[in-house]
Amino acid sequence: MLQGFRNLGKSWLGKLIVGILFGLLILSFAIWGIGDVFRGYGVNTVATVGNREIGVEQVRTAYQNELQQLSRRFGRSITADQARALGLEQQLLGRLIAEAALDERASELGLAVSRDTAGEAIVKDPAFRNASGQFDRLAFDSILRANGLTEQAFITEQQAVLARRQLADALTGAIVPPLAMREAIHRYGAERRSIAYVELPASLAGNVDAPEEAALQAFFDERKAAFRAPEYRTVSILSLRPEDLAKPGEVSDADATARYEEVKARRFTRPETRKLQQLSFPSQEEAKAAREKILAGASLADIATERGVRPEDIEIGTFTREQMIDPAVAEAAFALSAGDVSTPVSGRFGIVLVRAAEVTPAAVRPFAEVADELKREIAIERARSHLDETHDRIEDQRIAGKPLTEIAREFSLNARTIGPLDQGGNGKDGQPVADIPEREVLLRSAFETDIGADNEALRLADGGYLWYDVTNVEGTRDRTLDEVRADVAAQWRVDEIARRLSDKAQEIVTRLDQGETIEAIAAELSLEARTAEGLARGQAQDGLPANVVTQAFSVHAGKAASAGIGDGDRRVVFKVTAATVPAFVTSTQEAERLQGQLATAITDDILGEYVASLQSELDVRINQQALRTALGTSGEF
Repeated sequence: MLQGFRNLGKSWLGKLIVGILFGLLILSFAIWGIGDVFRGYGVNTVATVGNREIGVEQVRTAYQNELQQLSRRFGRSITADQARALGLEQQLLGRLIAEAALDERASELGLAVSRDTAGEAIVKDPAFRNASGQFDRLAFDSILRANGLTEQAFITEQQAVLARRQLADALTGAIVPPLAMREAIHRYGAERRSIAYVELPASLAGNVDAPEEAALQAFFDERKAAFRAPEYRTVSILSLRPEDLAKPGEVSDADATARYEEVKARRFTRPETRKLQQLSFPSQEEAKAAREKILAGASLADIATERGVRPEDIEIGTFTREQMIDPAVAEAAFALSAGDVSTPVSGRFGIVLVRAAEVTPAAVRPFAEVADELKREIAIERARSHLDETHDRIEDQRIAGKPLTEIAREFSLNARTIGPLDQGGNGKDGQPVADIPEREVLLRSAFETDIGADNEALRLADGGYLWYDVTNVEGTRDRTLDEVRADVAAQWRVDEIARRLSDKAQEIVTRLDQGETIEAIAAELSLEARTAEGLARGQAQDGLPANVVTQAFSVHAGKAASAGIGDGDRRVVFKVTAATVPAFVTSTQEAERLQGQLATAITDDILGEYVASLQSELDVRINQQALRTALGTSGEF
């Protein structure tokens, strides 16, 4: 789905639609994420929506499923702190409340779906079908296991989903966006413009001498906030990871050998590979005749040339047996010795001859080569069972008031100090401070706490813990001119060049609007006049940045304007020479796609408003304590 949004967002229409959808999504979360803390309800009830309850176990299961999906999406384990930074907790709660609100209204209206109907919908779901289009029971079971669901629970959920869909369909029906709306969006996105332009270089600003002291001081005084020193903090950190407790020396050779045998085929065996050549034939007879020529001394490349096939086109790559798509071809190819050509093979895609150009035999890394790696791996796994115990012992020391450096010595861990650094993780030299664990979460947390505060340990991606204490705070302050003189002088020069170029550009714009040509003005300035055609709104093209193209759509055809590029040390002056909009034809695929996307956006808008109204009507309440229990966190939501 994310890739679909990325692809959609590449087009002008996609940007519009995605903006609408995510705007509604954020609005919905803002509505759904609020609620009163209430007392007197069951300790296992996280929220009530009308007469419906959302239980602790329901929230916990949904949260774990979302965490797993995020981890798969990012290709690494996502911690609870990272998930919270992404807004997962509020989004999840918002979704569950919205679903409960729709379920409550569907129930009030008597909307229901039988288990048989839900079962039929599941069987027809493309997600559970194999390559031949049939329902795949194994795929179905696998997906359920991956999401921690039983078949009965999934069918029950699908009954609710289908009932919600009935309600949504009744609300929105077959929405058709108004023709005027479609035409307006078509005009906005399909319009193309052509310009004639000239680029003004920094040299056109002339010599820019260093400013006098008074001018530099005045420039600095007007922009003092831009040169203000940020707040810097120094942070002491202590991490506890499984490898910190691991003792590879205590892992026996027998245990390591057993692990080696268990994973040898998967991890330490390099399968046999073959570099293959393949040539197709229309019949067995022609393939046999070609092989006879090869046995007589011709090469497969020679045969390819005879048949009008380029020799490089018979190279199909290097494969393991499992990587080959066609079983018959794989069987023949892996029965050959290096350099041999197969007999004709009736494969899935026709009759072929296959040649094994190169054969790389299978290889197994010996135990002695990987023993240390396996012992360390086993030791880390064993250490995980002691991680929480060690965490609790460290917390006891924290309660006793011991500093992290002393705790580190006692537990043979490494505490270190990072900083001074600003909230972005940069040192006083403006460069990023290296090796900050859980960088985003730690920086945010360190700048939200105070010296001497009792900070909760952060969870690390590998399941470990990270303690942190702010040991020093240097508050934000105004710098003096002497501290930032070089930076101020450089910025003054940039601004002065930009000002001069802007003045020169405005002079040229006036001349263009009075009828002079871009070519004549460019020649006068010893510059090159250029043209750009078919510019699309907001899209960089022909070396022109997007801001220049956007500016070209802000003036009428025949008019001139200018836009700065780079750091303001260059400027483009242009005249719009043409503006065209193709006719809007409702029967084209593009028009139909536009209609569908707009219908989806309008539908989402209606449903978003409806759900928000439902939640207000049904009196949504949230039990913050039960929510914290379900998510294993602390703090308000």
